[in-house]
Amino acid sequence: MLVILGYLITFGAIFGVFIAHGGNIKVLLDALPFEMITIGGAALGAFIVNNQPKVLKATFSSLPKVLKGNKYTKARYMELLSMLYEILQKARKEGLMAIEQDVEEPEKSELFKKFPTVGSDHHVIEFTTDYLRMMVSGNLNAHEIESLMDAEIETHHQEAHAPVAALTRLAGALPAFGIVAAVLGVVNTMGSVGQPPAVLGGMIASALVGTFLGILLAYGAVEPLAGLLEQKAEDAAKEFACIKSTLLASMQGYNPATAIEFGRKVLFSGDRPGFAELEAHVKGKK
Repeated sequence: MLVILGYLITFGAIFGVFIAHGGNIKVLLDALPFEMITIGGAALGAFIVNNQPKVLKATFSSLPKVLKGNKYTKARYMELLSMLYEILQKARKEGLMAIEQDVEEPEKSELFKKFPTVGSDHHVIEFTTDYLRMMVSGNLNAHEIESLMDAEIETHHQEAHAPVAALTRLAGALPAFGIVAAVLGVVNTMGSVGQPPAVLGGMIASALVGTFLGILLAYGAVEPLAGLLEQKAEDAAKEFACIKSTLLASMQGYNPATAIEFGRKVLFSGDRPGFAELEAHVKGKK
C-alpha cells in the first residue's frame, strides 16, 4: 500500500500543480498515448536486449512483491531463532545424529512443523539443513563451513541484486528515450512549418511531453522500485547472516541459548527482538 500511496503523492503533486497553474491537461493527455508507446516500447526492447532471460524472469517475478509488506519482521526473526534453538538443543542433549532425520527430511520433521512461517520457507530450510548436514557429518571445521556460507550468501546477494541493477539501468535510459521521442516530435513539427502558429504550438507542446515523460518515469516510477527491491534484498540477506552466526557459534562450543544470541545481534535494530523478549518466546515454544 505504501508503494501505491507514494505514486499517488508523486503524480498527484506533479499534475495537480500543473493544473493549478492553469496548465492544459488535455495537451498532455492527447500526446500521452503516442509518447508512452514510443518511450515504453523502446525501453522494453532495450531492457530485453540488456538482460539475460534469468534476470528478466527474476525482475518480472519480483515486481509484484513490492506491493506486499516486509515479511522480515521481529515476529519472523523470533520464530527463526526459536527454531534454531530447538534444533541445537536437541543436538546438544541427544547428539548430532539425533537431528539427522530432521535434516534429511525437513518436510516430515515435527520439529520444523512447529514453526510454520520459517519452516515453510524453502530457502531458509535449505540453507539451514545443508549446513546442519555438514555439522552432522563432521568432515568440515567451523572455518571451512563459514567460508562456504559466505560464498553462498554472496551468490544469493548477487542474484537478488540482478533485478535491482536491471531496473537501475532502465531508469538511467528512460530520460534518453524521452529525448528521442521529443526529437521525433520536433522533426514532425519542422515538417509542418507552414501550419498556423496555434497548430505548431500544439505540436511543439506534444513533442516536449516526451522529455517530460521520460524523466518522470525514470525518477518517479522505475528508480524508486529499484531502491525498494534493493532494501528487500538486504533484509533477505540478513536472515541468512542470522542463521550463519547462530550455527557457527554452536560449532565453536557455545550452548544454544548463547548461540542464538550471536544470531540475534546481527539483525537490524528495528527488527531485532530484545534479549528478554526472545528468551520468553523461546521458553514459550518449548
